Amino acid sequence: MKLNTPRGLRLCIALLGRRNAGKSSLLNAFVRQQVSIVSPVAGTTTDPVEKPMELLPLGPVLFIDTAGLDDTGLLGDLRTKKTRQIIERSDLAVLVAEADAWGEFEEHLIEDFHARRLPMIVVFSKCDTMEPSPEGLARLAARNIRVVLTSAASGRGLAELRQALLETAPADFLNSPPLVGDLVGPGELAVFVVPIDKEAPKGRLILPQVQAIRDLLDTDACCLVVKEHQLPGALARLARLPKLVVTDSQAFLKVAAETPREVPMTSFSILMARQKGDLMTQVQGALAIEELRSGDRILVAESCSHHPIEDDIGRIKIPRWLTQYVGGTLHFDHVQGHDFPADLNAYRLVIHCGACMGNRREMLGRILRCQQSGVPITNYGLAIALSLGILDRALEPFPAALGVVQARRQKARAA
Repeated sequence: MKLNTPRGLRLCIALLGRRNAGKSSLLNAFVRQQVSIVSPVAGTTTDPVEKPMELLPLGPVLFIDTAGLDDTGLLGDLRTKKTRQIIERSDLAVLVAEADAWGEFEEHLIEDFHARRLPMIVVFSKCDTMEPSPEGLARLAARNIRVVLTSAASGRGLAELRQALLETAPADFLNSPPLVGDLVGPGELAVFVVPIDKEAPKGRLILPQVQAIRDLLDTDACCLVVKEHQLPGALARLARLPKLVVTDSQAFLKVAAETPREVPMTSFSILMARQKGDLMTQVQGALAIEELRSGDRILVAESCSHHPIEDDIGRIKIPRWLTQYVGGTLHFDHVQGHDFPADLNAYRLVIHCGACMGNRREMLGRILRCQQSGVPITNYGLAIALSLGILDRALEPFPAALGVVQARRQKARAA
C-alpha cells in the first residue's frame, strides 16, 4: 500500500511515556526524518505528531508521537487528555522510558495497557549513556514484556525495535475481518448502488465504496456499479442474477423494492459494522430502537470531521427517521472525529457511523465503553434499516445476525 493509504487501514503505533523520555528523538531516528521537534526542555511535544510510513513486511503504519503523560498544570491536563485519546485508538503501544527513571508511573501505564488488551513494547532510550539494571530487565522479561534498548544518537537498537514491532503487531490487524468478498465469491457478481449526491466528494467515491470495490477485485469477484435509478435496467441486462446487492443506506427503501427477493441485499454501512466493529452487538443495539420513547437522548458519533451539509445523514435524516418511528420528540447530541464522551449515562442509545475513517481498535473501544455503561450502540445502516422496517432484509447476507433479530421477534410474539 502507498502512503496515501487511509488512516483507518494503518496500524496505529503510539509512542508514550513521560516528558523528555526520548520519544521524539526515537521517532526521528527510526523514520530517518525530522518529524518531531526535539529539545532538552520537557514538554516540547505539545500536540500529537503523526508520521505515516511503510513498515515492510507488515505494511502501512501510522506512528504517533505524543505529549508526556506526566504533564502538569491546566495546559498539561489538556495535553494529557489528548494523549489519552491516542491510546484509545492505538493498535500497539511503545512505552519509552529512560533507564534510570522507571517507577510507579510506568507500572501504572503497563496495567492500563493490559486492561485494554493493548499490545506493547517497552523501549529504554538514551542507552548510550545509561542502561537499565539486569534485575529490572529480568522482572519485565518474567512478565513476557518485550524490551528493546535503544540510542537515537548512535542508532543502537533501531533494527531490534523494527523486529519487535513486526512480532508484536496484533493478529487482528494482520487478519482483519472481511468486508464483502467472502459474501460474493470468485467469479461471482455484486451490484453496488452508489448515489451521487452532495455527500459524495467531487470526482471520487466515498471511502467504503472504494474499499468494497477493491475487496471484490482482491477476491477475484466481479462488480457492477450503478446509480440508484439505474438498478432495474442493470438487473434486466444481466444473464443471471447477482450474488449480492449493496446500497448506500440512504437509498435502502428504493433498492429493497427493486432488488429481486431471492437476491441478498445490504448496505455499505452494515458491511463496515462487521469489519470495523462487532456486528452482533450493533444489531442488538439497533433492536433497542424499538424501546425508545419520546424524550430519550441519543448520541450520534462520526469518525470523520466533514462539514455538515444540507440534509446531512447524521444530523438531519437519521433524526428524522427515528423521530417518525418513535412518534415523539427525541433529543440528539453529535460528536465528530476522535471526540467521544467519557460519561454515556445520559443516553439511551449511541448511533455510530461506519467508522471508515477510524480504525477497528478505536471502534471496539467505543463499543466496550457503551457495554460497560449499559448503553446500546448501533450504526447508521442498521439504525436506518430498522427505522424503515427492512432490518431483516438488510441482514440476510449475515445469517447469525439475522437469527438474533428473528429470535427477538419470536420472543415478542410469544409474550
